[in-house]
Amino acid sequence: MRLTDTHAHLHFHQFEKDLQQVLQKLDSHNFSFVINVGIDVEDSKKALSLSLKHEKLYCSVGVHPHEASNVPDNFLQVFEELLEHKKVVAIGECGLDYYRMLSSKEQQRKVFEAQLKFAKDVDLPVIVHVRDAYDEAYEIISRVGLPTRGGVVHAFSADEEWALKFVELGMYIGVGGPITYPNNHKLKRAVMTVGIENILSETDCPYLAPQPIRGKRNEPIYVRFVVEKIAMILDMDIEDVAETLVKNAEELFIP
Repeated sequence: MRLTDTHAHLHFHQFEKDLQQVLQKLDSHNFSFVINVGIDVEDSKKALSLSLKHEKLYCSVGVHPHEASNVPDNFLQVFEELLEHKKVVAIGECGLDYYRMLSSKEQQRKVFEAQLKFAKDVDLPVIVHVRDAYDEAYEIISRVGLPTRGGVVHAFSADEEWALKFVELGMYIGVGGPITYPNNHKLKRAVMTVGIENILSETDCPYLAPQPIRGKRNEPIYVRFVVEKIAMILDMDIEDVAETLVKNAEELFIP
């Protein structure tokens, strides 16, 4: 079956020692592609640099809410220059994170809104990070609007009502390793509610490893555990689930 990981950080230091082996697995496990996600200006450059070296890697450029307080004034200008490379297929990850509060709410909202407007201007889909801030993220997205192809709420962690609200805005729900955790009933209900046509598979590697390898470093090949769990929850054939998830991702990210 074909696989896709719509949210990875393969340029992070956790992959320094064996990156080539990790990338080789993309071919042996029949990956369509992986989205390598940037979290600040310099990190986005690294994400792009790696994607240019591997056929199955694309990337996004963005400023994570944790980094909102450190963003340079010209960050959107830098991103616009990076967009000259066709491997850049999305803006993000951007959004709001009121759990760790590494940047103030005001800074987070300002930088998130700026990136949403930028995504609309350049008409690239947006990858949104939300933690403990679903109401405010929803308000900002509703007010500012989305690019033509919409976007994805990455690592979705709210309930099924929020899942439906974001789907109705034109967004996919990003589902990763936490769907495999035995007690994560809320995410399972969200998956059942929105259905396979509104879901993207992801890992957020090196983080959020699925249950069989929980506590260890995550990597793209482990997205298969996510696909298997989604198929189980929806009582669908795993090949059909895998193919639909790839097609969803292609529809959102690949021009």
